[in-house]
Amino acid sequence: MTLLDQFQLILKTAGWPDWAVYLTPAIVGILIIIIFVLTVVIVFIWWERRLISRFQIRLGPNRCGPEGILQPIATAIKILLKEDIVPEKADKLIHFIAPVTVFVPILLIFAVVPFGDGAILVDLNVGIIYVIAISSISVIGIFMAAWGSGNKYSYISGMRSIAQMVSYEIPVVLSIVGIALVTGSFSMLKIVEAQSIPFILLQPLGFLIFFLGSLAEMNRSPFDLLEADSEIVAGYHIEYSGMKFAMFYLGEYGVALAYSGIITTLFLSGWQGPLLPPVLWFIIKVMLVFSAIIWMRATLPRLRVDQLMSFAWKFLLPMAVINLLLVAIEVLVLPAGLQWVMVILNFGLAAVLILLWSKLFTLGGGRVEV
Repeated sequence: MTLLDQFQLILKTAGWPDWAVYLTPAIVGILIIIIFVLTVVIVFIWWERRLISRFQIRLGPNRCGPEGILQPIATAIKILLKEDIVPEKADKLIHFIAPVTVFVPILLIFAVVPFGDGAILVDLNVGIIYVIAISSISVIGIFMAAWGSGNKYSYISGMRSIAQMVSYEIPVVLSIVGIALVTGSFSMLKIVEAQSIPFILLQPLGFLIFFLGSLAEMNRSPFDLLEADSEIVAGYHIEYSGMKFAMFYLGEYGVALAYSGIITTLFLSGWQGPLLPPVLWFIIKVMLVFSAIIWMRATLPRLRVDQLMSFAWKFLLPMAVINLLLVAIEVLVLPAGLQWVMVILNFGLAAVLILLWSKLFTLGGGRVEV
């Protein structure tokens, strides 16, 4: 029974009317999700600036509060006080709605992310399908921002961002199908419960595909072309300022939190772990995933736009199809008791496939030059 079900049962037992029994827990759940996301996003912003400064041998923010912990709050206040500028030829309505369309779907993802055993707002039997569907809505917000700004550079950059997100969505979904084949369920809770061995060990290739595809969908390094000085202005949100720009900024870190939570759920056995409380285990794993994302930002150079698209279609997509076929064969042929044998086998297959396909990818003109 989820927390929402328990709350509804308590209200029903207390004699609340039916409309209040269903409406009150939903409102409370929404408020909890908003507070949680905004709080963790502030921590993420601080953690990224502090951690990446260590990679670059500098101090990072250290003035506002102990170890600079209040710096994100000071930055948020500064952004809120900025003037909201709308271009004269912009479509005012679409320009206003676009940041909301990008940010709100990210909040909706957390409704099906389990933070502990039963600590989930709604346990849908198609939970991971729901995540895929809801995350796709942000593409519409990007298109609205690009079109509504009335700026040709913003429009071109928006089209490139949409092409990037749609291209990498395919291998990400195929890697998720491999998880569904093993567990026999799309429920996020059942996926966690099925991980007596974390799926990062059982499906290392699937994890790599999902992780790299998620980086591209989050617009994080080495796929963050919008942040490159040599690319098209500042991207689809070039005409945004003040609170509207802040919503895009919150959306960038909110989706990083969402994907970190999904990776933890799908591949790192979710909240499961010894000694510590389940919620604490979940948060620790989420922070480790986000730290790995920061590590990649500090280490890897950006790809060119042609390399980025080639990597999706010529490398990740074929590897995702091969991974799906291998998982299907293993589920049909190998008994469930040989999971540790599958771990050794899958790591070996993943290493061989990556090596062979990287050679073919290089020969096919996909070589990355720094």
